[in-house]
Amino acid sequence: MAHAHESNTKRIWTVFGIMSVITIVEVILGIVRPEFLEGHVLGMKMLNWIFIILTLVKAYYIAWAFMHLEGEKGSFRWSIVLPLLILIPYLAFILLVEGNYIHDVYHDGFVSWDF
Repeated sequence: MAHAHESNTKRIWTVFGIMSVITIVEVILGIVRPEFLEGHVLGMKMLNWIFIILTLVKAYYIAWAFMHLEGEKGSFRWSIVLPLLILIPYLAFILLVEGNYIHDVYHDGFVSWDF
């Protein structure tokens, strides 16, 4: 008896729609740059935090939809998603803090461009 293949056309369009909406929101926020989102929260503009959060949401949804995590056991899902939810924000934090430090050092002139 052959295995029946079900069509995933509706699911593909749903994923496409969700990812498109999130991307459109990101593009609109990047073009418009609303004044009320220019305030600083935890040393970074609120708009940047929104971009980071939306990127994490898209990364999670890509893993959920295209790695077929919705059909797996909870422990397996968490073994994939939890490291991403911890390591990606940690990496973003390190890059932003170190980049800001290097910018401040060169902007204030404490160190010359000698490397």
